[in-house]
Amino acid sequence: MAQLTLDLGQRPALDREDFLVAPSNQTAVAWIDRWPDWPGAALALYGPPGCGKTHLAQVWRAASGARAIDPAALALTAPPELLGPSGAVLLDGLDAVLDGDQDRERTVLHLYNIVVERGGHLLLAGRAAPARWPIGLADLRSRLSAVQAVELGAPDDALVEAVLVKLFADRQLRVRAEVVRFLLARMERSFAAARALVDAIDRAALESRREITVPLAREVLNDSRAGSPVE
Repeated sequence: MAQLTLDLGQRPALDREDFLVAPSNQTAVAWIDRWPDWPGAALALYGPPGCGKTHLAQVWRAASGARAIDPAALALTAPPELLGPSGAVLLDGLDAVLDGDQDRERTVLHLYNIVVERGGHLLLAGRAAPARWPIGLADLRSRLSAVQAVELGAPDDALVEAVLVKLFADRQLRVRAEVVRFLLARMERSFAAARALVDAIDRAALESRREITVPLAREVLNDSRAGSPVE
């Protein structure tokens, strides 16, 4: 595995990726590491898009053997069948589908109660803390409001830089520091944006048979921002 030159921790994740630890996410990482010694049956990770909460949730799923449930399909399966053999469940994006659907809310409540009764664990991931989710069912609102909620902040420059370096290294691409600095100053601050940008640059370099340089990086950014040229 390529070693990053930045002083950031690494931990294995799915698909041989690394989850990079930084000030913006270290508290959440500590809570995931603490499993199964949580103060309650459930834990919630929340933060803005691109902060890494889904990636960290998948790290937990791999460690716990949790069953990942699509929140949009909750009402289609009986709660006892959702729990799975490990007794652990992951619900990522539940807040995005809570639209006053009482059937879905009752399913979540039933699932939560079963997790508690059977000594299992539930990990929730969303953009806001559960206490702020639009929940109509009073019993569910009460339970989720009491869940330990841990915020992940938006990635800072050091973390995004580390992600860029790692993504290029994963593709066995040697990229000069000036290219990384150029991208860092002009890209969206999210892991998804970093992955998409590195992929586009890699494809452009292969297609044009060019080295990855600042001019190539500028062309890729301009292609992705048609009408707003990058200087």
